[in-house]
Amino acid sequence: MRAKFRNRCDSCDSRDREFYKHTIFVDFLQLTRLKSPAKPSTLPSSSLLPPLSPLKKTTRIAPLSPLPPMATRIQFENHSDIGVFSKLTNAYCLAAIQGSTNFYSAFESELGDVIPIVHTSIGGTRIIGRLTAGNRHGLLVPATTTDQELQHLRNSLPDAVAVQRVEERLSALGNVIACNDYVALVHPDIDRETEEIIADVLKVEVFRQTIADNVLVGSYCAITNQGGLVHPKTSVQDQDELSSLLQIPLVAGTVNRGSDVIGAGLVVNDWCAFTGLETTATEISVIEATFKLQGQDSTKIIGEMRDALIDNWA
Repeated sequence: MRAKFRNRCDSCDSRDREFYKHTIFVDFLQLTRLKSPAKPSTLPSSSLLPPLSPLKKTTRIAPLSPLPPMATRIQFENHSDIGVFSKLTNAYCLAAIQGSTNFYSAFESELGDVIPIVHTSIGGTRIIGRLTAGNRHGLLVPATTTDQELQHLRNSLPDAVAVQRVEERLSALGNVIACNDYVALVHPDIDRETEEIIADVLKVEVFRQTIADNVLVGSYCAITNQGGLVHPKTSVQDQDELSSLLQIPLVAGTVNRGSDVIGAGLVVNDWCAFTGLETTATEISVIEATFKLQGQDSTKIIGEMRDALIDNWA
């Protein structure tokens, strides 16, 4: 009995001894970690580091907001031929009277803080875009313009804009004249006196031309100081010839889902454009690239689409 008890106690003592040894060893490690000095850092001492440069003041740059669309689709009383009822230049915008509120608000939202928007009629009619021609230097109106309308225009437009009434047999001046601030294309049969008035009032060089064999140059193209959109059947040779006269790049295209009457479906200046509501996304892309709206590079888009547009009308 004693032997068995002694053996059991010996085994217990051995386990206890191992337990105490382990406990003492762990306590010793903890004490040495607490009392041992920190290891020297591997980083170089401050004396070896170069002197700190003074903090520079940084400027926080706000994130860029997306640009608003530069070509806006609108309509005039369910008509997509907005160029019939409006005229847009770099100095002013004319809009037909008694139109819908949405038609006016579209112009005011884009142009109201930059150039005046004048509501008017010409000869008692609302087709002011087809009856007038102008640029930032002047505005030409037909002989049918009343004295009251003429005075209203002169009072509403900037002083630098000359308003001139023209005695011309081809009275739809917007159809027979296409111009920017430097050059004008006119109907081949326009009067010589009218040609001189155009040069004097609008301060442009005048060239008698046709576009795709159409004499109504104002109807089948739209031009600015940045570029121009012409009838889709205009040949490459004619485009090059017109481009050399105007000193701007030209592209053949359409508006209002394939309409070739460019002047009736589009009004444009050097920074924004308005097209008929039926204009497709592809046509808008061509317009924005052609007239360099939104800072786009016209080469890529025009290179992809010009051949397709010409082929569709060939």
